[in-house]
Amino acid sequence: MAEAIFWLCLLLPVYAYLGYPLLVALLAQASRPRPSPASAEPPTVSVIVAAHNEAEHIGAKLRTLLGQDYPGERLQILVASDGSTDATVAEALASGDPRIEVLELPRQGKAAALNAAAARARGEILVFTDADNRWMPDCLGELMRAFADPQVGAAGGHIEILDGGPHLGLGDQLYRRYETWLRRAESRAGCLVAVDGALLALRRELFRPVPAEANDDFFLSTCAPAAGRRIQFAERARVLDRGVDEAGKQFRRRLRVTVGGLQSLACRRALMNPLRHGRYAIALLSHKLLRRLAPLLLIPLLASNLWLWDAGAFYRMLLLAQLGGYALALAGLLDRGRRLPKPFRLAAFLLVTLAGMTLGLWQFLRGQRYSLWTPQQNR
Repeated sequence: MAEAIFWLCLLLPVYAYLGYPLLVALLAQASRPRPSPASAEPPTVSVIVAAHNEAEHIGAKLRTLLGQDYPGERLQILVASDGSTDATVAEALASGDPRIEVLELPRQGKAAALNAAAARARGEILVFTDADNRWMPDCLGELMRAFADPQVGAAGGHIEILDGGPHLGLGDQLYRRYETWLRRAESRAGCLVAVDGALLALRRELFRPVPAEANDDFFLSTCAPAAGRRIQFAERARVLDRGVDEAGKQFRRRLRVTVGGLQSLACRRALMNPLRHGRYAIALLSHKLLRRLAPLLLIPLLASNLWLWDAGAFYRMLLLAQLGGYALALAGLLDRGRRLPKPFRLAAFLLVTLAGMTLGLWQFLRGQRYSLWTPQQNR
């Protein structure tokens, strides 16, 4: 029994984090590149920025949006202030540009702010973005190229972390690169699961109101496959962001993302039917569900490995590797002087991430949900 538990708890995480990405990479290599449709007239765009107490960032954000190399008459910018108590609204109104509309809303949560802004949007394409990241000047134009293909219902850009920070930010930076590689492969294989909310575009007719307890980026992305359309990764649409360096913030971020992600999967459970959605359903199960369940298996993996100490050299070697990895991570967490080499910080990032995901799964099963957001706590 201990051996069966051991192999089950080992192989599922290995598949989720290594086997599935390799499978998608092979599918991507075997897929024929889709021909680029002829460029049509640029679509009208409504850029939606949900903000809560973003006075520090909103001015610079709006300047990057207004500075896009895109026809100005085809651009609408909506700032949805979710009960901000600082100068967010005043800063957003300061430019006086008629393309900017500010919605001063009561505090209800990010989903309600996005839904209110989407109801006011006039553009053919809705583009959702955060207040604290910066777009490259050609970002919007490159993102809109994806919609020349009528089968594309949603698209996302390439998020670059320029300054990860001296501690856990290094792991955050490398994890984003791994996610970028995986999204590129999924997009080419025709089964891109979702894109990052820092830059997410959706055809307006596909928009559905975001549930209060769901992860908005995942829910909005999946509006496309729910309608039989594809999600595309627009790699040349670049957004500059920053990593999360502090352990506490990384833990809280992963906790909330896990709870919201599982709630989102519950809302979109129909998409996990391979008989109806084919390889997209398999990608969704592998990328989103199994990955979130995998951290919970690490505890029985360690316990069964202890039980199997006398079963052979292989089991002893793997147990020592597990214990060594946890020791490496704990040393990295305690290294406040940042003197230890990078592997210690990477192990610390993994431990904090896995701990946040495990607690997030537990909270989801207990019925804990998050509807309000305070973005400053997770930066």
